[in-house]
Amino acid sequence: MEFDWALALGLILTAMLAASAAVVLAGVLQARSVGRTGGIFSDPQGGTVFLFDGETLLDATPGARAILALSPARGGAWVRLLAYLVPRFPDLETRISTLAGDGRLTLASTGEGEPLLLTAEMRGGVTRLTLDDPTSSTRPRPDHLAQRALAEELDQLRTTVSQAPLMMWRESGAGEVTWANAAYLLEAAKRLEPGEDLSWPLPRLFDRAATTQGVPGQRQKIEIQGAVHWFELIGFSEGEGRLLFALPADAAVLAEASLRDFMQTLAKTFAHLPIGLAIFDQHRKLALFNPALLDLTSLPPDMLALKPSLFSFLEALRDRQMIPEPKDYPSWRRQILELEKAASSGLYTETWSLPSGQTYRVIGRPHPNGALALMFEDISTEMSRTRRYRADLELGQAVVDAMDEAIAVFSSAGDLVMTNAAYGALWGHDPVETVGAGAVAHLCEQWRARSAPSPIWAEAERFVADLGERTAWGGQVRLDDGRLVSCRFTPLTGGATLVLFRPSLAEDPVRAESAA
Repeated sequence: MEFDWALALGLILTAMLAASAAVVLAGVLQARSVGRTGGIFSDPQGGTVFLFDGETLLDATPGARAILALSPARGGAWVRLLAYLVPRFPDLETRISTLAGDGRLTLASTGEGEPLLLTAEMRGGVTRLTLDDPTSSTRPRPDHLAQRALAEELDQLRTTVSQAPLMMWRESGAGEVTWANAAYLLEAAKRLEPGEDLSWPLPRLFDRAATTQGVPGQRQKIEIQGAVHWFELIGFSEGEGRLLFALPADAAVLAEASLRDFMQTLAKTFAHLPIGLAIFDQHRKLALFNPALLDLTSLPPDMLALKPSLFSFLEALRDRQMIPEPKDYPSWRRQILELEKAASSGLYTETWSLPSGQTYRVIGRPHPNGALALMFEDISTEMSRTRRYRADLELGQAVVDAMDEAIAVFSSAGDLVMTNAAYGALWGHDPVETVGAGAVAHLCEQWRARSAPSPIWAEAERFVADLGERTAWGGQVRLDDGRLVSCRFTPLTGGATLVLFRPSLAEDPVRAESAA
């Protein structure tokens, strides 16, 4: 798990400020206690005593109030007192709950640190708590325990600062390093020559210009044992001097370098894409575009460099007739709103047929954080090829429809893929509905139903389904209306099969009349 340097720095500063405030508050309380009269603990030799009614503080000696000020907790007096006492008297809360029945209890502190003695009394619903130092042979001063608590707090602060995994130091107005923590001294010692010791003033690890500019989060690199390391410098003014912190920033610098490399790679990739790309941020301002967009839209680069809005971008396309022209302006605005809404949900895909004859495919896709990407692809060649292919198909269909013979073409899987008009007239099938209607077996059943019994249809099924070497063959069948039809089965490439039906000319009055 990555260490949270900002949180560590905040905790250290909070502890230092709390300790300083406690010292000031203890002195103020002690000074005020000299002139206090009329309180329950107006006696300046009252020791460290608290008086509570439930969890409400009724009164306290100056030393007791100083301890409350040193408590790390926030809240009422009872909460702050428990935060101070519980680490020293672990079973305090359990014992204090029985005080109403016991009337009095005495607890000795446990754990590290100097011993303390806590006496609790319940009189008339009021709880009196007294803290004493059992090692003192004389009556302690009223602020003795408060000073002890302050000393413990300062000791904890020194330990915290000395064990902090980031460098901290103070500089005088002249730029000399007047104090440093263990992490700073360790890094400074690594720069010493063999046999050399640290001397006064302490050596500087960072340029003074970087530490005196006062720019939060300024970064500077230093070399430590042959390796370059980056640090983020944070400073606070202290009179003429400054208190400074160096947060390790190697991970951040590496991440930013990786991001820059990735963006450069992405930009190079976008530059070679034949598809025009326009990315709009969450405010619908143009954030990124590639050269292909300029080629496809003919928009001036300086206009795109100004980061126009989505509406301004599409308005510029409309002015250059690079967008389908709507019937009126209100419908144009409505079209823009629908485009943005559909693209934001990932549903926008349209084909734009432009007045110039070009055809663009436009796709809108949502991106993280509310961004929107529009992609423009010139599919004019593809559409022209599709139109030619469709025209070729229509021409081919017209050619087979002009034939007198009825034809049916089956795929290698046995599905009907093509017929002509003569086939529909002969067998009573609509060619459009017949194509893809089923396998050859289904059509053979229809042929059997409209002709006299013949083994030719069973043989036709086997021939169409056969994927091996095949030879063309034929036969004749007689329809229910008495006409004789010649059938020809011919293998095609790829396993397809052509079936040709030719009614006998002598028995087809219409064809005989046409032939005459």
